[in-house]
Amino acid sequence: MVSATCSHSVSQHLPEIPPWRRAINRWLGYKSLMLGGTILLVIAVIALLAPWIAPQDPYAQDVMQRMIPPVWHDQGSWEHWLGTDKLGRDYFSRLLYGARISLVIGLAAVMISGLIGTTLGIVAGYFGGRTDAVISYLITTRLAMPVILVALAMASLVGGSLQVVIILLGLLLWDRFAVVARATTQQLREAEFIAAAKVLGASNYYILLRELLPNILSPLIVVATLEMAHAILLEATLSFLGLGVQPPLPSWGLMVAEGKAYMFFQPWVIGIPGIALMIMVLAINLVGDGLRDLNAPQNRN
Repeated sequence: MVSATCSHSVSQHLPEIPPWRRAINRWLGYKSLMLGGTILLVIAVIALLAPWIAPQDPYAQDVMQRMIPPVWHDQGSWEHWLGTDKLGRDYFSRLLYGARISLVIGLAAVMISGLIGTTLGIVAGYFGGRTDAVISYLITTRLAMPVILVALAMASLVGGSLQVVIILLGLLLWDRFAVVARATTQQLREAEFIAAAKVLGASNYYILLRELLPNILSPLIVVATLEMAHAILLEATLSFLGLGVQPPLPSWGLMVAEGKAYMFFQPWVIGIPGIALMIMVLAINLVGDGLRDLNAPQNRN
């Protein structure tokens, strides 16, 4: 009896852990999330600070300095420590600016596709009936079309540019958002809080925006990370084939395309942007895997 009283009094005097600190401690428990988030944060900071970090103008050409190897080669120079390309442009500076282009395309494409897919999925899952049938037909039609082939066809018809790539990928990558939003909305539309909102006279718009959307955001965020990595890879593919970002913009896919003629004699011209692209996509996928584990039902507190 005395020990129970003592333990109760001690627990009363223990300071309560703030919610934000509990959330941070929970996030720190997922190594993939922290590793991927750290790498992605470093890339984002470097991309934002590219105008101040870049040692050279990424667009400045100097044919007298063309194809200088990186500093770890015998002919390397610290003035261009990652070397130069076939036009004498500093490779490190172009790599920094290329990170900006990849992040902008990934984020913008995900915002467009997420808005389209989430809207269609919520409407289909909530209203059901003919509305669900029509939207499900659109989703099935979209899933039947190979993304890369459609993107190549449309880019060749319209012409490649940064704006075209963003719009094109945004209009092609909405299907996973729609599928996930539809499935989760169908699970929640008969929930008690939805029924309570209807009894109180809430409009469908209010229910969809204020009640359903906040409760399905977690799986949609995971989808967003996966689709962001997908969009960055598709942009690199289109740029490599000459149908994406056009010169002189320093896209990583375009840098690989420009260096493919020298890949057997100067493999670093495709190895450096290829490794950078791999690290960025890996970091985004690690963040997605960590968020999926974090929001799994068995891991929620």
